Amino acid sequence: MSDPDNTPRVRPWQTVVLTLFPELFPGPLGASLLGDALEAGLWSLEAIGLREFGSGRHKSVDDTPAGGGAGMVMRADVLGAAFDAARARHADLPAIYLSPRGELLTQDLVRELAAGPGVLLLAGRYEGVDQRVIEARNLREVSIGDYVLAGGEVAAMVLIEAAVRLLPGVLGQPASLGEETFEAGLLEYPQYTRPRDWEGRPIPDVLLSGDHARVARWRRAEAERLTRERRPDLLARSRRKPQ
Repeated sequence: MSDPDNTPRVRPWQTVVLTLFPELFPGPLGASLLGDALEAGLWSLEAIGLREFGSGRHKSVDDTPAGGGAGMVMRADVLGAAFDAARARHADLPAIYLSPRGELLTQDLVRELAAGPGVLLLAGRYEGVDQRVIEARNLREVSIGDYVLAGGEVAAMVLIEAAVRLLPGVLGQPASLGEETFEAGLLEYPQYTRPRDWEGRPIPDVLLSGDHARVARWRRAEAERLTRERRPDLLARSRRKPQ
């Protein structure tokens, strides 16, 4: 496929979300630079309502947990049918289930996903989804942190935003990406802007010196200090990475 000037058209980074609440999308993903990129076709978003694949007259999507217990579990037959319908049109997208027991969403994983064709995401609800769907459809479980949400929709938005902002052409200053938190295994250094003095708190002199080498050294030292104080695990992890 080509544009009218015969230059090859780049395929958008595709996102497909299986959810009980498709009306939640795009939500914040449709605002600011990400929204502009969505309109420009740099990435695409399709939210598929799971209720369309529900069982019976009431389009049921959940049932009581086998073995007893509180809450409800999303049915394997419903999720399987929804997943297969999406997979038929998006055969090459990696499939992810947003789950608090999954592997942690890190910047390394975000870069991996952003470099691919897109993502097919399952946003669960209630007490979770039938384990057989995870196994039968080879879903990769990913968590955005050590806490529990009411559903996977917000987690899906977090993953999508983190990846989309890495796509070429999305951000106005792509060179700044390499200096952000987590990119070099460090937290980001402090930022300042006008006014020069605010409530008796001046901007550090080094940042006003015009000496780019000094500024770079100060920023690196501050990034290391903050990481050492707040996230020593990041320092340990970065030292274990092959150089």
